[in-house]
Amino acid sequence: MIETVENNLDCLLRILKFNAEHNLLFFRITSDLVPFASHPICRFDWQDHFKNKFEEIGKFIKSNNIRISMHPDQFTLINSVDEGIFNKSIKELAYHAQVLDLMKLDASAKIQIHIGGVYGNKHRSMQRFVEGFFQLDDFIASRLVIENDDKLYCLQDCLRISDETNLPVLFDVFHHALYNSGESIAQAFESFVGTWRVNRDGIPMVDYSSQRHDGSPRQHAESIDLDDFKLLLKETEPYDFDVMLEIKDKERSALKAVKAVSDDPRFRKI
Repeated sequence: MIETVENNLDCLLRILKFNAEHNLLFFRITSDLVPFASHPICRFDWQDHFKNKFEEIGKFIKSNNIRISMHPDQFTLINSVDEGIFNKSIKELAYHAQVLDLMKLDASAKIQIHIGGVYGNKHRSMQRFVEGFFQLDDFIASRLVIENDDKLYCLQDCLRISDETNLPVLFDVFHHALYNSGESIAQAFESFVGTWRVNRDGIPMVDYSSQRHDGSPRQHAESIDLDDFKLLLKETEPYDFDVMLEIKDKERSALKAVKAVSDDPRFRKI
C-alpha cells in the first residue's frame, strides 16, 4: 500500500511538471491516487504518512498556477434510494476532498459529480439530491460542482438544483449535444456561468469533447477536432473559462489545442 501510493504521488508530480512545461494548466487528478481509500479495508493512515508529499505537490500546483479537479466514478450517488450507497458515496467524496485539502488548495479545486439516477421519479430524485447535499460536511460541499449528463439530467435540471443549493454547474459540451432543452452553446453559457462565484469557486469549468466519427454517438473522439474546438471558442467569445479535454489521446490533443489557441487573448487553461 505504501509503495503504491508513494509511486502514484511521484507519478502525479512528474505529470504536473510536464504539464507546467507545456502550458497545460488544467488537470484532473485520478480518483485512484490512494487505492481503496474510502473502503473499510483501508486502515492505513495515508493522510498523515504522506502529509509532506501532498504539501509538496500542492506547492508546485499553486506556484505554477495549475487548476485542479477530481471526478469520482458513476457509483458516487448522493441521490441514491439506498442508504448504504449514500453513506459510501459520502465517504468517497470525503476522500477526494481530503486529497485536495492535504495539498492546501483553495475551493477553486473542484470535485465534479453527476446528479445520479432517476429511480422512476425524476422530480423526487432531484429533491433527494438536494437533501443529500445538505447532509454533507462543509469541507466536501464547498468543493462540489454538478455536471450535466447525456441521458438523465440536462443543463436545465442542473440549474434548478443549483438554485436550491448554490452549487456551481460544470458544463459538459459533449453531453449537451446529446441531451439538452434546445439551447445553443451561447445560450447555455449565458445560463450556467452565473452559478460560479469567481472569488469562491474560480472561473467556470467546462468539459469538452466531440463525437467519434466512426463510433456510437456517445463515444468520445479519439483525437481533437480542431475546427470544432475553435468553433466552441468562437461561440463563447464573451466568457472566460477553464476547459478540460475529455479526449482519448489525452496530452496529444491537449498540446494541439494549446498550439491552436495560443493567439487567443482569452487563452488561459486547458
